[in-house]
Amino acid sequence: MKAAVVTFPGSNCDRDLAVALEQAGAEVVRVWHKDSQLPDGIDLVGVPGGFSYGDYLRCGAIAAHSPIADALRAHAARGGYVLGICNGFQVLTELGLLPGALMRNTGLTFLCKPSVLTVGTADSAFTGGYAKGQRISIPVAHHDGNYQIGTEGLAQLRDQDRIAFTYAPAINGSVGDIAGVLSENRRVLGMMPHPERAADPVTGGTDGAALFTGLATALTHA
Repeated sequence: MKAAVVTFPGSNCDRDLAVALEQAGAEVVRVWHKDSQLPDGIDLVGVPGGFSYGDYLRCGAIAAHSPIADALRAHAARGGYVLGICNGFQVLTELGLLPGALMRNTGLTFLCKPSVLTVGTADSAFTGGYAKGQRISIPVAHHDGNYQIGTEGLAQLRDQDRIAFTYAPAINGSVGDIAGVLSENRRVLGMMPHPERAADPVTGGTDGAALFTGLATALTHA
């Protein structure tokens, strides 16, 4: 698997994401936000957490208009895989690659702590390393992680088995306690918790490692 990790001004989890992918066996290249094209042969694009462009306007809004944005949309349009974590999830909603929006947390507080997630589906390259209903511990670090979507959109996510993860218990006001969602073709995942921070025993947990190893296995044998 060959992966590209995008860095925006204000990204602070790009190295963590690159390391987690490399530990899972991926070849990783780094891409700068001012690049207009992705390298050849990319299977997966990772959009990391942080505060792209300082979170001005709306979280992820400016990043969605960066020079690399068109290449990212084109990659997704031709069936490429995309993983957006935290601010990356926000960027993917602003790009229109995922439905819904990320709002300010209820209580207007920044949350930085371990969170318990329930795996909503194992039917994707991202979640195939888990069992449906499995409980995992993945840290969160966000101020705007309150996922919102209309009633019709929520019903569609549920009917199409596209809710990847939910919080257990709820932490930030997200509708349906949603922590991560998949695109219609199941090749784009956005999630607020940080699996790259739970992919090595040195960092205190390994529940996130299965996401990266499962992804590498699925894409290597695709």
